[in-house]
Amino acid sequence: MNCPKCGGMMEVVNWNDVEVDRCSDCQGLWFDLLEHEDLKKMPGAEALDTGDPATGKRHDANRKIDCPKCRTPMIAMTDPEQRHIRFEACMTCSGVFFDAGEFRDFKEKTIVDFFRGLIK
Repeated sequence: MNCPKCGGMMEVVNWNDVEVDRCSDCQGLWFDLLEHEDLKKMPGAEALDTGDPATGKRHDANRKIDCPKCRTPMIAMTDPEQRHIRFEACMTCSGVFFDAGEFRDFKEKTIVDFFRGLIK
């Protein structure tokens, strides 16, 4: 499978028997159906996100991407609890793609995120 952002090869990585795909170039992460939600609850799973957030921000500008699994155009999403986190989701297979650094941010909700949520 190739990365939907940079075209690099995706490699399978494991955390507590959950397999995700990580790009060997930009370090973006592909999660199959609800894997990102399962891993969000697991201590230490942020270690899967080995990429540089600055690289992730550069690739985040590329929003017109196709799903690496089913080739369907993906849509831009935001996390409702942390609106600064933007990722892409496939409406066909329900997979999601996080750029480098986004999963670590998604997993760690801070007091700043709490106050951001109060401002709507």
